[in-house]
Amino acid sequence: MEINKRTILWIVFAVSLVVLWNDWMVANGKQSMFSPQPPAKVATTPAAQPKVNDLPAPAATPASVPGAAPADAAAAPAPIQTKVITITTDVYKADIDTAGGVIRRLELLKYRDKVDPTKNQLLFHVDPAKGRLYLAQTGLTPAATGVLPNHNTPFVAKPLVDNGNQIQLVLEAEQGGVRLTKTFTFHRGDYVIGVRHDVTNIGTVPVSPSLYLQLQHDGSKPEGDTYFNSSYTGPTLYTSQDKYQKLTFEKIAKGSAEHATKATDGWIAISQHFFVSAFIPPEKMQRDIYTKSLGNNLFAIGTVLPLGTVAPGATVSNESRLYSGPQEEKMLEKVTPGLELVRDYGWATIIAKPIFWTMDQLHQMIGNWGWTIVAFTILIKLLFFPLSAAGYRSMAKMKTVTPKMQALRERFKNDPVKMQQATMELYKTEKINPLGGCLPILIQMPVFLALYWTLQAAVEMRGAPWILWIHDLTAPDPFYVLPILYAISMFVTTRLNPQPADPMQAKMMMFMPLAFSVIFIFFPSGLVLYWVVNNLISMAQQYVITKKYAPAK
Repeated sequence: MEINKRTILWIVFAVSLVVLWNDWMVANGKQSMFSPQPPAKVATTPAAQPKVNDLPAPAATPASVPGAAPADAAAAPAPIQTKVITITTDVYKADIDTAGGVIRRLELLKYRDKVDPTKNQLLFHVDPAKGRLYLAQTGLTPAATGVLPNHNTPFVAKPLVDNGNQIQLVLEAEQGGVRLTKTFTFHRGDYVIGVRHDVTNIGTVPVSPSLYLQLQHDGSKPEGDTYFNSSYTGPTLYTSQDKYQKLTFEKIAKGSAEHATKATDGWIAISQHFFVSAFIPPEKMQRDIYTKSLGNNLFAIGTVLPLGTVAPGATVSNESRLYSGPQEEKMLEKVTPGLELVRDYGWATIIAKPIFWTMDQLHQMIGNWGWTIVAFTILIKLLFFPLSAAGYRSMAKMKTVTPKMQALRERFKNDPVKMQQATMELYKTEKINPLGGCLPILIQMPVFLALYWTLQAAVEMRGAPWILWIHDLTAPDPFYVLPILYAISMFVTTRLNPQPADPMQAKMMMFMPLAFSVIFIFFPSGLVLYWVVNNLISMAQQYVITKKYAPAK
């Protein structure tokens, strides 16, 4: 059977798209098409978790962390009028509710919403009408003395302290013989919020409270999420022993989520496309890590830190941090070890990281991410030029011997074995490598796939324009101009290649560019831009080399 190079090229391209689709499924919490995901090293807490309205248990365990509903009214302090306090910096607009001392709404002032660009990007928020809830909650787990201040307890706010570079809000609550003082510190130009807890024993007997830091999120898909443009949202965590772990709400609901449950370092987070919110407790402090389903499509990931025994009149303090902002790699690396891993490149990390570093260096010189992609494409083509040239020379020679190959097919049309032998002898005589044209595509496919993951994860390109109609390189082309240009460029490239003798195969080769251009309609416009520029350069190279090896008229 004769080997057709273009068929192999398209097969390679199709297989790469299948791999890309499989990686997308795995990245969004779905099972791989090829094999089940391996289990994590450490088992989670038992599936039996307290319901939303269960009363907190008198023990410092993950199960004792209050759910979404207030604790029993008999254990609550006298009614305190609560209010919402708004804090605005150059990067945040935060609404903090004194009912529980919870950040109920957090706007990122430098990022626009993908669904409604007239609004700012929201992280923490509550929208009962849409069934949306995303909160960061802290408090003390119950002790033998009774219920302690938690995220359902009314707090009293002290006046805001604004010294120009930072804004502090202090909240206080007393319950169960304990005074809890929460101090939120917002720094200008910084997405790290200081979260300090001072626990004072105002009773007459020692207490042994534990502090919990919890992120609560609904299990619904993000707004604007579609089948072809889906992204991961879910709990993530990191410890130095078990490294980065990525969970799904579905497995938490089934009680089958597996993750580290004890550590002395690391963080817990809710990750979503381009953004992350992570609680970062102090290093070298023992902690328990838990996940649980709260019912009503609500889920939580949290950590419990024992504070030791506090004598009457004594105070113990804990300094934690809350990062809530974009997944900018350089920024995340400076916050805490492992946090940059939430910027998930999938299996392509080893290639995607150098790609983004190179593009970042180019962007510092050019200043436009669209032209950066164009420059990066030219750089890649120059890097692979020797391989590309060899491949195009092989294809040009193939084109020159096409009449001889057609003669062989006609001569041995009833004997496929002899036709294959004669074809291979012709390749040998003419010094043609029948697979030579595949090499450039094979080399570039990992770059293509890694660039896809780079564009999927790079928040730096979110909302980054190129020219005219392209206002966001991470979004599909709104007018399908780039996919159409891709189809035209692939059609021209196909015409430059040796034509197959089989009419059916020739029709299939003409149809494939159209098929892939339809697929590219759903791809980020930056990725399609890379492929269009790549094709244009390839066409020029192939045209020149084909002319050079064309037979004399």
